[in-house]
Amino acid sequence: MLVRTAPKDTDKPVSDTDARMNSTDSSMTENDNSMTENDNSMTVNDNSMTATTPRVRFAPSPTGYLHVGGLRTALYNALFARRYGGTLVLRIEDTDRSRYVEGAAENLATALAWAGIDFDEGPGIGGDHGPYVQSERAAMYAGHVTRLLDEGKAYHCFCTPEELDASRQRQIAAKRDAAYDRRCRSLSEADVRARLEAGHPYTVRLKVPLAGQLQLRDLIRGDITVFHDAIDDQVLMKSDGFPTYHLANVVDDHLMGITHVIRGEEWLPSTPKHVLLYEFFGWETPQFAHLPLLLNADRSKLSKRQGDVAVEDFRAKGILPEALVNFVALLGWNPGDDRELFTFDELAAAFSLDRVSKAGAVFDMEKLRWFNAQYLRALPADALTTLCAPWMREAGFDTADQARTETVAATFANYISLPSEIGAFIGFLVHDTVSLDNDTQRAAVTSEDGQRVLARFAERAAGLDAWERDGIKAMVKQVQQDTGVKGKGLFMPLRLAHSGEEHGPDLGIVCELLGREACLTRIHACLE
Repeated sequence: MLVRTAPKDTDKPVSDTDARMNSTDSSMTENDNSMTENDNSMTVNDNSMTATTPRVRFAPSPTGYLHVGGLRTALYNALFARRYGGTLVLRIEDTDRSRYVEGAAENLATALAWAGIDFDEGPGIGGDHGPYVQSERAAMYAGHVTRLLDEGKAYHCFCTPEELDASRQRQIAAKRDAAYDRRCRSLSEADVRARLEAGHPYTVRLKVPLAGQLQLRDLIRGDITVFHDAIDDQVLMKSDGFPTYHLANVVDDHLMGITHVIRGEEWLPSTPKHVLLYEFFGWETPQFAHLPLLLNADRSKLSKRQGDVAVEDFRAKGILPEALVNFVALLGWNPGDDRELFTFDELAAAFSLDRVSKAGAVFDMEKLRWFNAQYLRALPADALTTLCAPWMREAGFDTADQARTETVAATFANYISLPSEIGAFIGFLVHDTVSLDNDTQRAAVTSEDGQRVLARFAERAAGLDAWERDGIKAMVKQVQQDTGVKGKGLFMPLRLAHSGEEHGPDLGIVCELLGREACLTRIHACLE
């Protein structure tokens, strides 16, 4: 892949950890004609693993809730670490104080723990490479910036925001990439010293070579060549003294011994700057793997504008963590066969980066609902009831009787994808009467056959010894023999009279749940 487009002069872009994420670096689009890829260059396999035990990290910014894209990044890092016996590190990247949200780091940790992502090192966990919050590592970044300045690999920039904006507007008007014009790069040492002594605000910028090119290899996208003249002189240290993402993440990845950087595609345009920093410091570059975007059904980038994107939103809806993790794992990766249901350990055993696609993956909410339905039905009765009970109470159902509540939840588990949907199925257990919605339903009950079936059912129900499902089913067969009515003509009037629905669970279960008295009351109402 050959890249000539100049990235924008920005700090860390809005990442997948932010539920408000709605854009990506405009210099990295699927339709960018300046980029060409060679599929034959993607030859990733297990043999590409080094003998070094891998150390990987998930490094969210505390700017909002955990985006499902961020969850996928964390998950792939976790699966990679577990597959190869490596270490998974959590690092909070909070150097962009303008976007910092109080409590967001705690929200991220809670969401990750709910999803079952267990870290080996990180805030509140410990480890030999802390602190794991970037705002607590300021002295480390300052020392590395000084080193780059001393070695002539970075320079002071005194341009004001107004000057930078004016320069950017001129370049846009000239239909050029809006990169920094490097005006401060040519300042003399004396001029720089005088401005510093005068207390002029400044940033520190990366001094990118003006000629030549660099090579990097991405484990998903293959070999990439980038010309130096397409790389902006990125800000490394902001005027507030905080490092930008580009400096801090490189320094931290090196000092924390990170061997593989597995992150979202939106970071690919920034990677040449990071590789250049590794070269300037004389450090070994980690292996990179940039994951494909998550997309809406219309192939636009997944964003809150078109629906829920935060892990917390799905949790509130009743999506199970196992279902969400299983679903997200298959967005951009496949196990090589048609299997879809995996435990976390099974995913870890099968995971490899060579089966991660370069193409974006569509986030299909209906497919997620299908996954959730599979996991709901596999839950023990008490766990299923705990999930459904709040929604049952909201629908008016009395959950005081635990055994009956469990029976109702288990009965309708096959009809729902989310616990919140159970209320739509249990109305007949809450209300004393049922209503028939259309002429067809009313005709089924008031027809001659319907009336005969209902009358005979009422006669036999009154004398049935034990009111339980098997006995009721046997009684219905006797009603069939008594009346000569069978099939739809037999079951439709009985279903409508008891539940008001044409379809549903076994009739014996419906009648057992209602109780004999309620059933007879409804039958007589239809006969009248």
